This record gives sequence, structure tokens and C-alpha cells, in this order.
Amino acid sequence: MTQAHRASLLEDPGMNRLACSLLAALLASAGAAGPALAADVNKPHGHHGVLKPYARPPPPLVLTDKEKATLDQGKSVMRQLEGEAGGRGMAIFRVDAAPDTVWAIINDFHSYPKWIDEVKKCEIYKKDGGKIDVAFKIASFPVTIDYFIAHDYDMVNRWGTWTLDYNRDSDLDDSVGFWRVTPYQGDPARSLVEYSVDIKIKGWVPDFIRGLLVDKGLKQATNWVKVQSEKRQLAAK
Repeated sequence: MTQAHRASLLEDPGMNRLACSLLAALLASAGAAGPALAADVNKPHGHHGVLKPYARPPPPLVLTDKEKATLDQGKSVMRQLEGEAGGRGMAIFRVDAAPDTVWAIINDFHSYPKWIDEVKKCEIYKKDGGKIDVAFKIASFPVTIDYFIAHDYDMVNRWGTWTLDYNRDSDLDDSVGFWRVTPYQGDPARSLVEYSVDIKIKGWVPDFIRGLLVDKGLKQATNWVKVQSEKRQLAAK
């Protein structure tokens, strides 16, 4: 499937509904035929990482002229690379709020369930400065997934990376990613946000379905971070 074909499918609401139905059937059949998902805080994950972690700090962002024009129009830039067992995507977007405000929203883990429909739990269970371990529970279609993320954030410079917490057994096979928030074109009242994530799931899911899930996650990030940051900025005035 070409990138253009995939993009046209993602923009088609009917196709999105069809994809959701297909995924629901796949997950239901997988749950009936195979072992149930069973995250466990009392045993380590099955490995110490199979996905390549993001660099610390992430490399400087290089935008094309077309991407710069898109951001100037207030639209998001989406980049995506799909691998053999997962998908690595990036969302780049402008927020009309100060970088400190945006960074505070990203770090407000306890509010995630209010802001993101699929997130049912988001609880910090360990914190030491910028090292923040968080338990997530997400529910979508007929399945609930629990996983544990170890964040390593540079609070001063407003960027951070994460991996799974491999000391606990997650339902996800692996996940790595990063956030970075900087002033937009030198304007201290606006922010440029970079969000990238790579996910490897347990079991078999077709690449077409996985592509839809990665794309949805990136688009969600551009929405809730922007909406909540700008709302908080306005409330502070």
C-alpha cells in the first residue's frame, strides 16, 4: 500500500469505522484463542528493550520549507516511518501558549484521563527529579492494556525521552518516545512542540491496522496538548 493510499484511507471516516471494526474482531479473536493480556507489577518485562531508544537530547529538528509554511498556517506536520514490528511517527505542531505552560501540561500526568478518551488511568508510582515512572491503562475496542513507562525528562530545557519500565511486565512489547518544547520562531508566547513515539505490540496485527493506530495517536497528541495548553494560558491572563 502506498503512502498516498494510506493517507486517503485515514481521511475517510467510513474506512476508519471499518478499520475499527476489523481491529475489534481481531482483538476479540486473539483474546479467545491466545493468552490474555496480563501486565504484572511484580515481575520484570520479558526483555530490556527491543526498540532503539531516542537519542538524548533528540537531534536538532530540521524542517523543510513546506513544513515551515504548514506550521505558519497553524497546521500540524506529521512524519511517519513504519518498521517491521512497529511504527515510529512524529508530530510537529505550534501551540499559542508559552513553552513553560505547554511543558507543564505534558507533565500533568494525573489529568491525562480527563483529556484523552482512551486513557483510563495514569498514575505516577515513582519520581526522582525528571525521572518519572507512570502506570497507564488504556481501553479501546474490547481490550484493556496496562503498561509502565519510565520517563527521563530534562525539566529545565523542556525535553524528555521514555522507554518501558522493564522492571515491570507490560502488555505492550515495547515503547519508546520523546517530547520537546521550544519557543516558536523565537516568540516566548508561542511554542513548537515535537512528539515522537515508536510502539511494538505483542501478537500479530496487520500493518494496515497498526498504521491507523499510530496515526491516531499522533493526531490526538496535537489536539489535547494544544487545547489544554491554550486553555491554561488564557486562564492565567
